[in-house]
Amino acid sequence: MGLKERLIRKDTYVWELPAGTEEGQRVPVVFYLSDALFEKLEEEAIRQALNASKLPGVVKAVYVMPDVHVGYGFPVGGVMATDTREGIISPGSIGYDINCGVRLIATDLLSHEVAPKIRQIMNEILKNVPAGVGRTGDIKLSRSKMKEVLVKGAKWAVEHGFGFPEDLQHIESFGALPNANPDAVSKEAYERGSDELGTVGSGNHFIEIQAVEEIYDGKSADALGIREGQVLIMVHSGSRGLGHQVCTDYIRLALKASQRYGIKLPDPQLACVPFDSEEGQLYFGAMNAAANYAFANRQILGYKTANTLRKFLGLSWEELGYRLVYDHAHNIGKVERHEVGNREVNVVVHRKGATRAFPPKHPEVPPAYRNVGQPVIIPGDMGRASYLLVGQPRSMEMSFGSACHGAGRLMSRRQAKKFVKEVGLESVVGELVVVARGKATIMEEIPQAYKDVTEVVRVIDELGIAKAVAKLRPLGTLKG
Repeated sequence: MGLKERLIRKDTYVWELPAGTEEGQRVPVVFYLSDALFEKLEEEAIRQALNASKLPGVVKAVYVMPDVHVGYGFPVGGVMATDTREGIISPGSIGYDINCGVRLIATDLLSHEVAPKIRQIMNEILKNVPAGVGRTGDIKLSRSKMKEVLVKGAKWAVEHGFGFPEDLQHIESFGALPNANPDAVSKEAYERGSDELGTVGSGNHFIEIQAVEEIYDGKSADALGIREGQVLIMVHSGSRGLGHQVCTDYIRLALKASQRYGIKLPDPQLACVPFDSEEGQLYFGAMNAAANYAFANRQILGYKTANTLRKFLGLSWEELGYRLVYDHAHNIGKVERHEVGNREVNVVVHRKGATRAFPPKHPEVPPAYRNVGQPVIIPGDMGRASYLLVGQPRSMEMSFGSACHGAGRLMSRRQAKKFVKEVGLESVVGELVVVARGKATIMEEIPQAYKDVTEVVRVIDELGIAKAVAKLRPLGTLKG
């Protein structure tokens, strides 16, 4: 019997592998899926989540979001918390693209003002914002300047003219994680990051001009400054080569060190070390540094995109109405306090392809949104839609305050390319304006390669993890 057949349905959208399903399993594994998404659930993704439930110090449950798909060691869409005193930290369970995340910027523009010019606007953004594999930016950093970025995060970018001080009030952790250790970042990582700040990268990263198509919750939309027909900018990018190298370095270190600590790994890709060990603290410091690089990267990308739009339309900043709605991380590990077994404990929450969804009144929700809940930005594929939600109280009991991060892949990149060659790119993309340095990334990122984001968001909304506020329709997309 396969693992999928062993999943027990607990509720409409809740499926579980109880603790003890396999020897060594410490906690249940809980999947949040509709019937349609359950059909697409991969056996290997279940195996990866089950393996993670066997790691030392894992608490309560391993939670898996509706956008789940197979990742490196731990499934994308996975959430795992480990005790800070008795548990581990796992680089592969956080991910290679550390603090891959999303930024949403509001404007005072309306879609009917922008849509007729969208192709020219997207081409202008393509000229001004470096995107694609190997693309470098116009910001060249010495090692000492890089150290500043790794400590200050988005604040460094604002100090250097990329944005405004008030932006920092609308970023997760105010755009700078406090435990960054630039000295724990390798020479190779510094070299890879020295000329990539302010670049989009490739794969599923993008810059998109969007319009608010539908409002579901008027009160929350008002609090977030969102209205129907409004033009928004969405940025999806991360820590680029620097973050990838940090993950590579510490997976290698953890593989060796785990043996010394007597950790039995169910999968080498789940290589881990005790969080409070020397190696664990080195990785945590390096990961926070890479996350700060990503916050700075999105700060620069968002500012450059908004500035390009502003100049193209001949507007002042006031006329554009630039305002950062929110910016949050996807692939990250954070020390948080959560209720486990009727008591509050400090845990390391590993969110891989998952994002925070903290509820109203939570102290880590920015003051501007504390009465409504943390904004949760869920991008879809480039041909359909994205969604804006706000975190709800049930997220704290159901997922360590976490929601999904996107639609989730259905096809591999190779499969997507094959599909495009069979049916033709124009029939896939339709009328959407997509710009890129080459066609390869567009072929890999076609809408058909992803699950239906509307279905994914419906599950999160109906479970009460996060409440849907608005649907955002793409007008134009820049791919790497």
